[in-house]
Amino acid sequence: MTNHDPNLNLEIKRLYQLTVYGRWGFVIVCWLSLGSFGLWGLREEIKLWQQHLTWTAVRYGLAYNIIPSICLLFCIAVTSAVLVWQSRNILYGIPTSQQRRLEKQVQRIKSIGSRHPLWKWVIGSRE
Repeated sequence: MTNHDPNLNLEIKRLYQLTVYGRWGFVIVCWLSLGSFGLWGLREEIKLWQQHLTWTAVRYGLAYNIIPSICLLFCIAVTSAVLVWQSRNILYGIPTSQQRRLEKQVQRIKSIGSRHPLWKWVIGSRE
């Protein structure tokens, strides 16, 4: 964090942690809803794959069950996106554009005050 105010840096870190938790929460909700629906829709094909796993069986199983396949593909894509995003932030640090955005969000939360839904987690816990 480039700012010299230690309270602001702490608040930005808290907001970033809330962002991380929110993204992983979305991934969990996707897997519990769409992922379970997709696996349930492919249960007959999964039985077939357990007996004779070939690329042809997988290809036709996914091609002829398009809605469950799309659900699973969405869950895999969302999980991969969050993994790549968080890995980039861990390895290279948070980009300056995202730091500025987080700083602006913290300032906006402060300007709204305790009426803001994130006040308690970002700013209110130090008081």
